[in-house]
Parts: sequence; structure tokens; C-alpha cells
Amino acid sequence: MTHPPKPPAREGRVSLWRYMRLFRQDILSAQPARLYRAWMAEFRTPFFRSYLCNQPELVTLVLKERPDDFPKSDRIREGLAPLLGHSVFVTNGETWKRQRRIIDPAFEGGRLRDTFPAMLAAGQAAVDRLCHHADGQPIEIEAQTSHAAADVIFRTLFSIPIDHDVAAQVFEKFREHQRAQPVLNLGALLPLPRWFPRFHRRRAKRTAREIRSLITRLTAERMQAIEAGRAPDDLATKIMTTADPQTGDRFDTAEMVDQVAIFFLAGHETSASALAWALYLLALYPDWQDRVAAEAQSIMPDGALDFADIAKLKVTRDVFREALRLYPPVPMMVREASRDERFRDRDVPRGAQIVLSPWHQQRHERLWDDPDAFDPARFDTENGRQGLRCAYMPFSAGARVCTGAGFAMIEGVLLLALIVRAFRLEPVPERPAMPVAHLTVRGRDGIWLRLTPRA
Repeated sequence: MTHPPKPPAREGRVSLWRYMRLFRQDILSAQPARLYRAWMAEFRTPFFRSYLCNQPELVTLVLKERPDDFPKSDRIREGLAPLLGHSVFVTNGETWKRQRRIIDPAFEGGRLRDTFPAMLAAGQAAVDRLCHHADGQPIEIEAQTSHAAADVIFRTLFSIPIDHDVAAQVFEKFREHQRAQPVLNLGALLPLPRWFPRFHRRRAKRTAREIRSLITRLTAERMQAIEAGRAPDDLATKIMTTADPQTGDRFDTAEMVDQVAIFFLAGHETSASALAWALYLLALYPDWQDRVAAEAQSIMPDGALDFADIAKLKVTRDVFREALRLYPPVPMMVREASRDERFRDRDVPRGAQIVLSPWHQQRHERLWDDPDAFDPARFDTENGRQGLRCAYMPFSAGARVCTGAGFAMIEGVLLLALIVRAFRLEPVPERPAMPVAHLTVRGRDGIWLRLTPRA
């Protein structure tokens, strides 16, 4: 059977200038094909060295055994700083630990149960919107999943739907920011001093300011509601009222704005990507689509669903898990060696960039059977179970695992089940999808489907 789309790898060696041009166009196709078999690869530039690590033991060392020795690289922050400030996504050390101590309780199991009704309402609203497009004509599905994921974030975080005035403005400004913000910034490539200007695009800085201004408005209003004792019991209230158990401090408004910015970027952008690819895969493989639809219909015949029912959607969960394996929303993560290391009998100097690639490890030819195939049943095999344990990290792993990983898995399975229960999906042959990666893995020219109502 034909494999789902995969970007072509570059051939042979290229100059640094050529690599930068390829990287700017697409992170994935800029990489050599050997990375799908290599345990480790070294890349040198005049300004820094980087080491891509696929060997499970090395990934475990960096993410789980010694995470403090491999902090997040400051180079990653360079392009994101105007929007994210000092959010938990880019901080390190004690600052990051303090932020996680305050944020993590909001995403514990019991709290996820509390947010589920808002998530379900967003999913049902997404189905209602899609009804207007279920006429068999081509529809760009990424725009729809982006809308749905943003709705989930606003309903669970601030108890407002996406059509709320401020929420709608944030959503539109964020889409504009995505178009304005390049994946590369000068500071990501050159070891610049902190005082040196980063030359962010004027449009990117403007949209970042506008988004942060809108988030500040929501956050300040929520702070006032908390003080008045009339705040809803949602994620924003939980985070803003949680004190650091070690210091007793809480987030002030400015700190909360940073965190909301990353919740929106990570929780909206990545969820939209994952759901769009899952829907596309089901359109390509109608036998699996029919299995998901049958499962969803049997568990929620009237479209209603309880939190406990999510665990019963096993086929849907495996499909979504396989979509995350083939198209991890964040294809690469970068850490930095805080001291001299030795990996696989090779010296890794202090300051070297350690690249961990979910994209390559989750398609690695030495770790997965038929790694480029779409096969949700693989997770019932020993190879699939082993892969989940040692070569599967769409949400990172270890201490810095995404705090919203559990939230994202519930959201993805729920939305996938609701949509496939309601609509039959077909690909648009004249508009095939091809993955490209900038901040996340999206379709180069969008992801196009045809939707028709299920009888």
C-alpha cells in the first residue's frame, strides 16, 4: 500500500549558505536522508556545532537522566521572544522549575475531568461549523482544525468561546503573526551578545505586541474577577491562584501573559497540526476511517460523551497516536551541553547544540517496522510497544515533557471521534498534501479534503 506523504531529503553535502536557504524553506527537507538510520550525526558551522541524537540511550540521557546538564538552547528563543517573553517554553533552571510548580497542578488528571465539558462543547461547535462545508467541495482542513483548537484553548483557559470579541481578535492576530514570523532569526545562527539587536521583522514585532496586549486584557480582567470572588473555575483561575509550594509566590499579570502566550502557541498550533494530519490520514485510508466512525457511533450514538468514555475510544486513540508518530507537530527540539561530554566515542564540547528529532526517531529504520507506513495496529505488536517506550516523543519526555500532553491526547481523540462520526472524509487528488516544518509540521499548500455527511 502507498505510504503517506513524506518530504524528500536533501542529497549529499551542501554549503552553509545553501543549507540556510533550505532550512528557511523547510526544516525537514533540508536534512540528509542518512538521519533516518543514524544513531548520531555531527554538523559543524563556523559558529557552532550541533549533534543530532537518535540513539534511544542518548535521548534518555539528555531528557530523563541528566536534564539539568542539557538546558534548552537559547537559540530557540531568539525567533520566539517577541511573543513568548519568558514563558515556561523557553526558560531554564530555577525559573523554569518555579513556573512548572505553579502550572502543573492545573493539568493533573482531576482537573482534566473538570475541563472536559468545555472541550466537548468546542468539539461540538467544530462539527456544527463543518456542516456548512460538508457538500463534497474541497475544503482546506488546517484552517478548520486551527479554529477548533483555538476554541478549545479559550473555552478551557478563560471560559469564553472563539467567537468572543477578544478571543476572535487573538486568533486572527496569531494567524497574521505566523505569516510574519520566520523560523530563523540572526541570533539563532550567530553567537551574538545579548545587547546586539536581533532584527525581528517589524510586522512580527507588531503582531506580537497586539497579541500580548489582548492577552493582558483577558488576564487583568481575570485577576480582578479572582479578587472579587466571581472568577469561573477554569484553567486560568487555577493557575493564577496556585502558589509555588516552595516560595508561596503566584504569577503576577505580566508573568501570566507569558504563560498564556505559550499555552496558545503550543496548545493551539500543535493540536491543529496533529488533528489535521490525523484527518488526512483517515481520508487516505478509508478502512481505518470506517473503524473510527463505527467506534465513535457505538460509544456516543447521540453525540454525547462522558470523560470516562474517552478511554473506550481505543481505535481512535491508536489512529491519533500513529498520526503523532508520522507527523509530530514539533519535529525537532534543541538542548545545549552545559559541559564537555562524550557521546558514542565522540567529543561533544561545552556549548554544543544537542538536537533531538521526534521526526527522525519516530521514523527511524532501525527502531520501527515499516516506519513510513500508516499502521495504527502496530501499537499492539512488540515492536510498536517497544517503540512507544524508547522512540516516541511527540510531547518531549522526562522533566520537560509537555505539561499539556494529557490534555492534548484527550482533545485530539475527542475531536477526531466527533468529526469522523459526523462526516465521511475523502482526499482531493489534485491537491495532495506535503508536510513542511517551520514552527510546526503543516501542509506546504494546506491539507485539502472533501467532507460529506454520514448517513
